[in-house]
Amino acid sequence: MNFTRWSARLPGTQRRAAARTDDLVTEDRLSEGAVPAARAEQLTVPVPAVDELPVREVLDRVPALVALVHGPDHRLAYVNDAYVVAFGLRPTGEPARRALPELDEIGLLPLLDQVLRSGKPRTVKSRKAPDGRSYTFTCTPVTEGHGGGGGGSGVLVFATDVTDHAEAAERLRASERRQRETAVTLQRSLLPQELEEPDDLRIAATYLPGGTEAAVGGDWYDVITLGGGRTALVIGDVMGRGVRAAAVMGQLRTAVRAYARLDLPPHEILQLLDGLAMEIDANQIATCAYAIHDPNEGKLVYASAGHLPILVRDESGVVLRADEPTGPPLGTGGWMHASGTIPLGPGSTAVLYTDGLVERRDEDLDEGIAALERALAGATGTPQVICDRLVRSAGVTAEHDDDVAVMVLQHPAHTGPDSDLFRNAALELLGGVEAAPRARAFASGVLTSWRFPVELHDLGVLAVSELVANSLQHGTPPMRLRLRRTDRRLIVEVTDGDDHLPRRRRAEPGDESGRGIAIVATIASNWGSRRTPGGGKAVWCEFVLPKG
Repeated sequence: MNFTRWSARLPGTQRRAAARTDDLVTEDRLSEGAVPAARAEQLTVPVPAVDELPVREVLDRVPALVALVHGPDHRLAYVNDAYVVAFGLRPTGEPARRALPELDEIGLLPLLDQVLRSGKPRTVKSRKAPDGRSYTFTCTPVTEGHGGGGGGSGVLVFATDVTDHAEAAERLRASERRQRETAVTLQRSLLPQELEEPDDLRIAATYLPGGTEAAVGGDWYDVITLGGGRTALVIGDVMGRGVRAAAVMGQLRTAVRAYARLDLPPHEILQLLDGLAMEIDANQIATCAYAIHDPNEGKLVYASAGHLPILVRDESGVVLRADEPTGPPLGTGGWMHASGTIPLGPGSTAVLYTDGLVERRDEDLDEGIAALERALAGATGTPQVICDRLVRSAGVTAEHDDDVAVMVLQHPAHTGPDSDLFRNAALELLGGVEAAPRARAFASGVLTSWRFPVELHDLGVLAVSELVANSLQHGTPPMRLRLRRTDRRLIVEVTDGDDHLPRRRRAEPGDESGRGIAIVATIASNWGSRRTPGGGKAVWCEFVLPKG
């Protein structure tokens, strides 16, 4: 070795050479291209060519794991020092299945066969090895020897330690899983734990969160009994994902239940929700469909804020689509929603759903709705069975990329013994004051024919008397009395042409009126009033039937 040539790189040598140069050459005399002696000496150091580097010594110093196998059974030819440190000494000349059991354990041997056959490199990312660390393996084909004598094909295995990256990725995935679990828990806790059971409807609902970390949105549904035999049905979808969407959903669902107690038409409920959605978050929008079912009318009265159409299959199996009217989503503001109707008589089945059931990336939305119509036309059974069949027919799996809410309701046709438990009777209240005794006589006869016990019979007649007297005094024609019984309750309803809603108040001892509604509220299980579409009002009360 030419020690003199390499001595310039020893510590302190450059400083001493620079000092000697400063004595001979000043800064003013250094030209733009001049090079100090020490730097000139460094530039003259020859760099060995790559071909001259000893390959084994280089590989032994590489921090990555390196192994070389050859032949069809991948006999071990070489492992570097890093490999030995990670997995211990390995016997050369043995097949990889015995010499490199760690590669067999992580399933890398089939990859060696593939590389050997194809002659192309392959990479597998972040495989966890038996030493507990994660590696990215790159397998590259190599040719050993030259010419035709004694050479063969082999595979160079190069493993890079990516443990830190793998652990960071796992921490991120764990955080996303926790966020998703939180969103799913919040979402499920805000949905109704048990659906209310109206007298005249059979209802089932299903919520399925999306399979990906981000696919938990704000889908919700609800069933609200309004009294007087009427039922409100709600389904909605808050745009967005995660905890925020679920929280907004919870606020909207609570508001819907509060607004429903006002017994307003569907479009007025959506108007109120639209303003509330803007107050909750001006950047957050939601779709919603709100419908009211009245068994006496045999139809759904509904309004939609950008939501998908309700589907109804009638008793003959024909599927109808409630397309219009549809307004923009909640939270957009400035739109007057309108109500529409769709038939829902005895024997009919209706489906309310969110876009996760019918929307696919590779299909038009109308195709998904048409497929749901075909599935509904052939689905029979209870609401829960139909609900499950519709979800299966739509191909919703645990890995679905959006959450899904479905609600199925049936208006059963009562026949046989059941028909005696669901009865209706109505009387037009014509004339003046003589209408009151005629209404009492009518009610007494009907309740007797329905075989009610004496106490319930008398309470029903008293309620009819008070509601009819109130209507005659404060209402306007046309007036109508309607009695309805279900398997669970007796409902008394009086309608008239005046839209002024009565309220319960305390009557003073000297007052000759003002006690009717107070009496009804005292004797009945529940009572209420609402405005009717024609401009009048309906006042009702109900009595819970004794069990058995």
